[in-house]
Amino acid sequence: MVGSFLIIDDSAAERHLLRSLLQDLGHDVDVCETTEGALDKIVKGNYKAVFLDVVMPDLDGYKFLRKIRSTPETASQYVIFSSTKRTKLEMDYGIKRAGADDYLPKPVSRDSLVEALQKVK
Repeated sequence: MVGSFLIIDDSAAERHLLRSLLQDLGHDVDVCETTEGALDKIVKGNYKAVFLDVVMPDLDGYKFLRKIRSTPETASQYVIFSSTKRTKLEMDYGIKRAGADDYLPKPVSRDSLVEALQKVK
């Protein structure tokens, strides 16, 4: 399942790590440092999944995910939260309340990424 993915994360180190892992697995990857302009990329990008950081300086992942879900062209986009917030409560909130499709705790490992990718529709 080779595909195209978008990473939205304000951490250069986290973007680089996730991008490298995805590219090593043969995927195409686009990145955004912030949510600014990211919705347009998602509309045009035909991404298999979007990896979205929760804590960001401009618009946090929860609010941006609400924007994704409320936009008809992106409402069904597969979104994986990727965050250092890793308690069961935070992860459950991200999926059940905020509406993410999956949750990938940081730091991301190759094994956890492969497991998450197997769930992507």
